[in-house]
Amino acid sequence: MSVKIEGTCEPRFQRVKEIFADSFENGIEVGASVVAVVDGKTVFDLWGGYADKAKTRPWTRDTLVNVWSTTKGITSICAHRLVDQGKLDLDAPVAKYWPEFAQVGKDKIPVNYLLSHRAGLPAVRKQLPADSYTNWPVMCAALAAQEPWWVPGTAHGYHAITFGYLVGEVIRRITGKTPGTYLRDEIAGPLKLDVHIGVDASFDPRIAEIIGAPPPPPDNPDQLARMSVDPESMTFKAIANPVPVVDPALTNSRAWRGAEVPAANGHTNARALATLYGALATGGELNGYRVLTPASIKRAHTEQANGPDLILGVTSRWGLGFALNQPNAPVGPNPRTFGHPGAGGSIGFADPDARVGFGYTMNQMGSDALIDGRASALFNAMFAEL
Repeated sequence: MSVKIEGTCEPRFQRVKEIFADSFENGIEVGASVVAVVDGKTVFDLWGGYADKAKTRPWTRDTLVNVWSTTKGITSICAHRLVDQGKLDLDAPVAKYWPEFAQVGKDKIPVNYLLSHRAGLPAVRKQLPADSYTNWPVMCAALAAQEPWWVPGTAHGYHAITFGYLVGEVIRRITGKTPGTYLRDEIAGPLKLDVHIGVDASFDPRIAEIIGAPPPPPDNPDQLARMSVDPESMTFKAIANPVPVVDPALTNSRAWRGAEVPAANGHTNARALATLYGALATGGELNGYRVLTPASIKRAHTEQANGPDLILGVTSRWGLGFALNQPNAPVGPNPRTFGHPGAGGSIGFADPDARVGFGYTMNQMGSDALIDGRASALFNAMFAEL
């Protein structure tokens, strides 16, 4: 049965709409949304499919979905906003804001190491209680007590889950607000953006069900399987202590949705991502409200780390909280592009050269390691017309 693609699309981006429709026809998409904002104007805002695996609930204009690590970009924007407000110094020791963090030789680690995956804290070594992801004090206390896995600053490795508690606790210590509350008060609320970290049960009717990724083809080894070979390893614990995080049963639970996991449980849609990143692509202001200063935006996408990632096992390139454009996972043609992808496929990014913000969200997870093929087909078609 044919899926109706809804929304708006300028004629010059018709190819984007065709590719989006084809993903449903080919069965690689269940429900999804894709939006681009160029020079502050929405040029396409498309959605279609179903919000559940059984295909009984249509994906609507306002459907939200868990976007996994795409959340990290949102959390990072909050941190950079604190810099603009004069409340956070990225070169200061984390312990200045979070004294307990100074344990086991971590007293000199600067905040910028947290944002660039260089702190050596991608995992907690000791086995954590099963519900720890949704227990903020337990996670923060465990990270404060954790000895770095490598000498901080000498290498980088993706802090898949710990990033959110580390950066989020700095935000909380400075503001007295949880990251989700700060996001709502300072960004989502004033800009009327449908982006959230921690949602109550009233949101559930709008939230799409996450559907696990199909097994990858034999010629494309499963990254999760590679990371899971040794249960005592840093790489395994980074994604599975206390339990494997990329599990639809966990992600679709009320406990996960209601908690704040600022590295992985943002709930949003493509429109909010494209609008927010569209503001960052054009100087940092939206509808007269300043999100970030130009200086903060430039600092955010200044390279901090580039090379072998000790967790992902691939080359990765990082700014301060944002993934940067790189040859093995290109996001368009321009070097200054910055944003964040999420496990399974979602992505939000800003391209200051093309003055574009882009967002893509979906509920059928894919198995691509860095940038999902569905998303890249869409943004490549977009860039072809810019």
